[in-house]
Amino acid sequence: MEKVIEVKNLTKEYKNIRAVDDISFDVMKGEILGLLGPNGSGKSTTINSILSLLNFSRGSIKIFGREMGPNEYELKRNIGVVFQDVAVFDELTVTQNIDYFCGLYVKDKKVRDGYVEEAINLVGLQDFKKFYPKQLSGGLLRRLNIACGIAHKPKLIFLDEPTVAVDPQSRNNILDGIKSLRKMGATIIYTTHYMEEVEILCDRIIIMDKGKIIASGTSDSLKELANIEEKISVHISDLDNKYLSEISKLKNVEDVNYNNNILVVVYKKGKDNLALLMNFLNKSKISYEKIFSERPTLNDVFLELTGKELRD
Repeated sequence: MEKVIEVKNLTKEYKNIRAVDDISFDVMKGEILGLLGPNGSGKSTTINSILSLLNFSRGSIKIFGREMGPNEYELKRNIGVVFQDVAVFDELTVTQNIDYFCGLYVKDKKVRDGYVEEAINLVGLQDFKKFYPKQLSGGLLRRLNIACGIAHKPKLIFLDEPTVAVDPQSRNNILDGIKSLRKMGATIIYTTHYMEEVEILCDRIIIMDKGKIIASGTSDSLKELANIEEKISVHISDLDNKYLSEISKLKNVEDVNYNNNILVVVYKKGKDNLALLMNFLNKSKISYEKIFSERPTLNDVFLELTGKELRD
């Protein structure tokens, strides 16, 4: 497959702090790469280095096979960037804003008009073309921000927290739009604090912490890194603490926790864990309301690797 981004031995130092520590990775044409990490992990520094918004200390970065640099304007024409902070002009309408940003790359007015219309349709702003930013809700404003960043049909797109603090309708619309961009051939670097979005969208995931890449792979392959096989949750009212010790001694049990009337039993390995637990509850005459089992999640992996929740 064709490499769109090649990062080799990237290092960025600030005095005695190494924000990015000798990382290397590739991004392939047409894939959505999720870049995850807790605050201070080096994600933003990595992205800013790739975009030549930041001088790095050592290493090399190629985009579309060419060395990236501050003056590589031809490369930058093929890149779209949507930062978390909304950046549009208050005095311009939705259509005018998108047209302005698209016009930075596309000079032909007739072609640009078609691109602007496509961007409006992609993010679902057909009914808001003549609205000004101050008239838009937070979700609609974020959709406008995305449209401004992708209207010129870039081949490589960076999306930083595009769904943060938006309503469910806007969030679904944004996610559908991202899927459409990939279908049209775009390569996407995606950062988010929502693990479910990573599961839905990303072909491959890189997890960073303290400036290093600590894991990478597909969602399924990363889940195999989790030190748990199964997590069973049971809704029980007033469970006597004496039973916790007995449950912890059951076969394959790794950890037991009981809070807010929910018993959580974590298993490191084994089969028939659910059946064995139900058998114990029934024999002990412990009444329960709901019981369900789940396999390791990406959040379990993230917590185990970094010691933090993604949304911390």
